[in-house]
Amino acid sequence: MSLTFPALIGAREGEAAPGQTLPLVVEPDGSGTGLLDLASRNRAGLRQRLLHHGGILFRGFPGAAPESFRGLMSALSGEPLPYVERSSPRHEVGDRVYTSTDHPAAQEIFLHNEQSYNLTWPLRIAFYCDQAPGAGGGTPIADCRRVLRRISEATRDRLEERSYCYARHFGGALGLNWREAFQTDDRATVERYCEDHGISHAWGPRDTLTTRQIRPVSARHPMSEETTWFNHLLFFNVRLFDPGTVKALMSLGKENLPNNTYYGDGSDIEPEVVEELRAAYLAEKVVVPWRQGDMLLLDNMLTAHARESFTPPRRIIVAMTEPHTAADKGRTS
Repeated sequence: MSLTFPALIGAREGEAAPGQTLPLVVEPDGSGTGLLDLASRNRAGLRQRLLHHGGILFRGFPGAAPESFRGLMSALSGEPLPYVERSSPRHEVGDRVYTSTDHPAAQEIFLHNEQSYNLTWPLRIAFYCDQAPGAGGGTPIADCRRVLRRISEATRDRLEERSYCYARHFGGALGLNWREAFQTDDRATVERYCEDHGISHAWGPRDTLTTRQIRPVSARHPMSEETTWFNHLLFFNVRLFDPGTVKALMSLGKENLPNNTYYGDGSDIEPEVVEELRAAYLAEKVVVPWRQGDMLLLDNMLTAHARESFTPPRRIIVAMTEPHTAADKGRTS
């Protein structure tokens, strides 16, 4: 569907490549407009474009800095949110502004929607390039509406009917410990969080914790009312890794994997389903290469994001806004 929006004041817009509508690229028009002025003069128009395209790349604006990044997020989308129920190591660099991830540079990170396993997630997520990568380090993105359409009807129906189970084991040989994930040292606080958020939990020996949460694989966007493929089913499935890594991880025992996913009834998801989902994401993947001062704003329900491996240095910071709570609260068993 092609839509026409009123022209932006102080900027021009275009495609990253011919025929590529994600992300929409917004650049200065030569009038000297900065990011904060752009946001204040075009808030409604930019939000309409974000909902249509799924992502906007702001590039080349004068005076771009981490401070203007947070200001732009606040102006367009509201105050940034804290990072809770963590699945990735990050550290805070400003008031609710974080490193995008602290995973080693050599590791690729597959496409996913931020915190889709939570009952409340951010509708918007934004990235700012404070230091461009030495090499590699682009941010792959994919339109999850199009990903959904690529999945076969049989697979889609099976997963819609059965949902998926996300299982975590904290405090084992790999992955985060429960203190880092839940940002507390108090077990009672963790237990209350789990009870309030549809997560079953069991404490184990040597300060370990195992959790399970059952979630739907798709969701309806609260503004556009479109159905989108919105989950961490593939991202946390052990079979996403190469065969050698899968073998090493499985040697821990399935119950000790830091992350894995199953059907909602606890049965294994077939390898061919994992491969079908992987292919659907990869078919829609486009890569955003970073330049210093770039800002990428994504609709978190419409667009998945990832990370390429890179040669340091690279510094990308992230903020999340607009909490939305699921209509389907999921279940724990």
